[in-house]
Amino acid sequence: MPIQLNGWKLELLWPNGAWKRTLERMGLGWGRLGARILGGGVALWSGVVFGAPAPDLVFLQETGRKVASSEPMVALAAFDGRIYAGSKTGLFTLDDDRLIPDPGLHEPVRRLVGTTDALWVMGSSGLQRLRVGVWTKISDEPVSDVTEHQGRTIVAHGRRLSEVSGDGLRALTAADAPFVIDRVVSHCETLYVEGAGRVTLVDGERVGGWNVYHWPSDDAWDWGTLPSRRVTDVLSQGSRMFLGTDRGLGVLRGMSLTVLRGEQGLPYEATTCLAPGFEKDLWIGTERGAIRMIGGSYHYFAGQRWLPNDRVNAIATLGNSVFLATDKGLGIVDYEPFTLLKKAAYYERHLEQWGQKRLGFTHKLEWDEGLKEFVREISDNDGGYSGNYLAAESYRFAVTQDPVARAEAVKTFQALRWLRRLSGIPGFSARSVWVKGERGHKAMHGSGEADAEWHDSEHAPFEWKGDTSSDEICSQFYSTVLFLKHVARGEEIAQAKEHLMSMAHHLIDHDWKLVDFDGKPTRWGRWDPEYFSTEEGLYDRGLQALELLSFVKTSAVVNADPKSIAAYERLVSLNYPGFVLRQRNTFPPGGILHFLDELALWSYANLLEFEDSPRLRSVYRRSLERSYEIIRIEQNPWFNFVYGALTGNDCEVEPAVRHLREWPLDLISWSYQNSHRADLQTPDGYVSYKAGTRTFSPRETGPMRWDHWAMQADGGSGGRDVVEPGAWLLAYWMGRFHGFIAAPDTTDTRALELKPERGAPRGARSYAGPQWPE
Repeated sequence: MPIQLNGWKLELLWPNGAWKRTLERMGLGWGRLGARILGGGVALWSGVVFGAPAPDLVFLQETGRKVASSEPMVALAAFDGRIYAGSKTGLFTLDDDRLIPDPGLHEPVRRLVGTTDALWVMGSSGLQRLRVGVWTKISDEPVSDVTEHQGRTIVAHGRRLSEVSGDGLRALTAADAPFVIDRVVSHCETLYVEGAGRVTLVDGERVGGWNVYHWPSDDAWDWGTLPSRRVTDVLSQGSRMFLGTDRGLGVLRGMSLTVLRGEQGLPYEATTCLAPGFEKDLWIGTERGAIRMIGGSYHYFAGQRWLPNDRVNAIATLGNSVFLATDKGLGIVDYEPFTLLKKAAYYERHLEQWGQKRLGFTHKLEWDEGLKEFVREISDNDGGYSGNYLAAESYRFAVTQDPVARAEAVKTFQALRWLRRLSGIPGFSARSVWVKGERGHKAMHGSGEADAEWHDSEHAPFEWKGDTSSDEICSQFYSTVLFLKHVARGEEIAQAKEHLMSMAHHLIDHDWKLVDFDGKPTRWGRWDPEYFSTEEGLYDRGLQALELLSFVKTSAVVNADPKSIAAYERLVSLNYPGFVLRQRNTFPPGGILHFLDELALWSYANLLEFEDSPRLRSVYRRSLERSYEIIRIEQNPWFNFVYGALTGNDCEVEPAVRHLREWPLDLISWSYQNSHRADLQTPDGYVSYKAGTRTFSPRETGPMRWDHWAMQADGGSGGRDVVEPGAWLLAYWMGRFHGFIAAPDTTDTRALELKPERGAPRGARSYAGPQWPE
């Protein structure tokens, strides 16, 4: 294995991928093996990950769009390549996200059915048929349902069944059904009817069966009962007949009836309609959203991201799109082949097209009501949030050697250095920078109840935000180390080392405090023993000790810095490692600040990377193991990958990869609600230490930074924010680098290449102000 010197890093290079293939045949993933030279000392490191990488399989990525309507849409059908919708005023066709009234049908529509060769409209005046562009009146009687059965079209009206003959109806059975028929279904070569919660079959010309005593019997099953007699819809799919009720689904298979409810994983029980999907999936409309049931999993679509209104009245599918009729129009869920690699490219494009970059930082967008457009938020933690993007691009460059990734990483790193220089205080990083007169939202809140601290820079027209917290320092130490490992070249190596040492020296020189221009510690910048003796500090000291040990140890190793080495030894003598053991507080559960987990993992990453004392590593590992068990239930991909990379232990890669796949492409923070659901149970194998019962899919909540709680049932900002995707990109490229996720293995260009954006981007205007001073 040849050895290559790359800056300050020695890498052992696998010849022709042979070692990679050998490891995979042994059931091992692979990352990197090598040695690093840090300030004259040598420390070994390993990136080997146990377990085969999760393949980057082609999956179907959802995107949502909505078509508003001033009246409820109550019926839907797909026919002849088009979508038809019905309301109390008539029939509509969907044309390029517009509902166009049909000029020939202006009566209330109750139900629509598309069969092989016709569209059937059940309205106030009876039954009408559309075939080869011609409308024909088939019956003047009210009709409840139409279905195809053994090459015939069967019609239910009142207690009777008929079949279509020419342009009219003729009786199918000699006797009426024992109840008024709501649905007629062809299932496994037998015709079934349902009404008032009673389900029976059609045997020749007789409607209904017989029990063992040869008495008439409605029940179509020998075993089981319906979850409720209030049946809303019936659908045949393969060997199963599904019966939607207000308390879940009945599932008839053979002559056995079982139920699907919240206990079985159904997100919401009050169903309104059923429809087949496009790949053996079942769609369930409910009073609070729609559910896709596929492969034993349930995908829940509700709230502003997916629907104009949560009550779903009808569902239809056409191609790889699903149409959901609601009281305020249509929700449309389109599916497109994707890989995670394609998704990463999509989010990179989103950052550019939506104007989420400025001066080397990445930004969330906020809606400006006066301007009627999105603008960039200049926030409390621009440096901290942009650190995610720096880390992501560092990993991306390590994996791909893409010069674009390197350029993005360098620009972001230099922006973070600039924050430190802006303050004029050695080692003190500003939170954010504002350009006077720029178009955006300037954060005017400070820590706690304090006012924001904005200060003029010596370089006009820039202002910098002070009262910096530990968040900024944690993020910058984590991301700068990754930049140093994987990207830095030439003078950038010295710049990155100096950046880390400067921040560490500030804390050492100020007795473990982050001291602002007024000579006082910032609100959340204290790591000193005096603070730990207060009630607040006693509560905080586990995390604070972890952070400070990580900062000082990193500077000591990276720079071989005597001052940092002595300071670290002093912290050990003050029992800071002992405080770390229980860094994650869990009581009271409702008062937990979930963003602290991100700070902890930023800090664990460097501390366990650089610590080589067996005794101290034992302490830090025990702390990490305890903390990871507390957060493991969230199935956060970045949490999992940090843990796996540091330990080599199983880190639940499959749930992590699923989380990445389920992030919405739409990064708008729509409001969402899940607290009403029926499936709020803690999964087997997990314990909920921090309140809540279960984690939620990003499709059911929204995009997030890794400081967000994945178990939060209700939230969002009503579409007023657009989240930057730096956190997703960090988790994906970290997973690729450490061998948790494989590169895609497909030649399907649809799953690899981005399509043009639909419509014009709706983000912030591109930044056009002054750049950094020299």
